[in-house]
Amino acid sequence: MYKNPITSVTVAEALRKMEHYCAYQERCHKDVESKLMTMKLIPEAKEKIILHLLNQNFLNEERFAKAFARGKFNIKKWGKQRITRELKIRNISAYNIKTALKEISENDYLETFHILAEKKYKNIIEQDKNKKRKKLTNYLLYRGWETNLIYEKVNDLIR
Repeated sequence: MYKNPITSVTVAEALRKMEHYCAYQERCHKDVESKLMTMKLIPEAKEKIILHLLNQNFLNEERFAKAFARGKFNIKKWGKQRITRELKIRNISAYNIKTALKEISENDYLETFHILAEKKYKNIIEQDKNKKRKKLTNYLLYRGWETNLIYEKVNDLIR
C-alpha cells in the first residue's frame, strides 16, 4: 500500500500534536516553528497554533531557557559560555539568557569546573607539558568555560 508523503494535517490535529510536543519537553519558538514547517500548514494556521501554545502556556521561552541552562550544566557539564552560545542559536532573548544563567549557583559552577578540569587532567596521557596544557585548555574551552578560569586552573595543575 502506497502512502502519500505529502499528507495534509488539519489544524485541529496539528494543534493536538503540538500541544503534546510541547508538553513532553520544554521547547523554544524555533523548535516549534521547525516542527510546524514539517506539517506543511498555511502561515495563518501556524500563527494560530503558536498563539494558542503561548496563551495556554505550552510554549514559554523563559521557562525553556531556564530548563535548558540547568540541564546542560547538570548533565553535560557545560560552562556559561557554551550555554549562552547555544541559547543564542535558538534565538532566545538576552534577558531570558541572563535569567537562565541565574539558575546556576556560583558555588556549584566553580565546584563542577574544578572537578571536571581535574578529572580530564588525570585522563590525559600526554607526557609533553605543552601538549597536555593545550589538550586540557581546548577541552575546557569547547565545554564553554571562561578563559580566565581555564588558564588559572591549567597553570595550577601543569607546572
